[in-house]
Amino acid sequence: MATYTLHLPRDARPGDPSALEEAELVRDAFSWGAFFFTFLWFFAHRLWLAGLGVLVLVFAFGGLLELLEVHEAAATVAVLLLQVLIGLEANSLRRWTLARHGLALADVVSAADQDEAEAKAYARWLAQRPGPASASPRNPALGPVPSTFKRPDPVIGLFPDAERPR
Repeated sequence: MATYTLHLPRDARPGDPSALEEAELVRDAFSWGAFFFTFLWFFAHRLWLAGLGVLVLVFAFGGLLELLEVHEAAATVAVLLLQVLIGLEANSLRRWTLARHGLALADVVSAADQDEAEAKAYARWLAQRPGPASASPRNPALGPVPSTFKRPDPVIGLFPDAERPR
């Protein structure tokens, strides 16, 4: 079973079938295409900024290996490890680009293949009742936001919602 993430426009209301027209489903797994074709994979998926960054990284890394006169076998292993890193992070960079373009993470599903993941994600999205449009998604388990509460800056870490405001 693989994990897939569903990305929808930020202003999409739960249960709205028209939001699925712009939906993107991204597999959370190693990308063999990015491993073998590096920056070309990014350009093929219209990930221009990430592809340009990977292109610069690959050529700078090759140039650094030449400058340091690294043995050919060691350089081959180093380049192979760089390609493994690119393959591991390619879909994360794809999700980052989707978020930059206004397609927020809406759901995560586990499925055997892309078609099953699409069916599960779309069915779960359509089963939700449309609610009032809000400025930002809120976890209902945290309760209502007090009127005096000012939303803090995003937390970077493992448990951003671990501490509630007092």
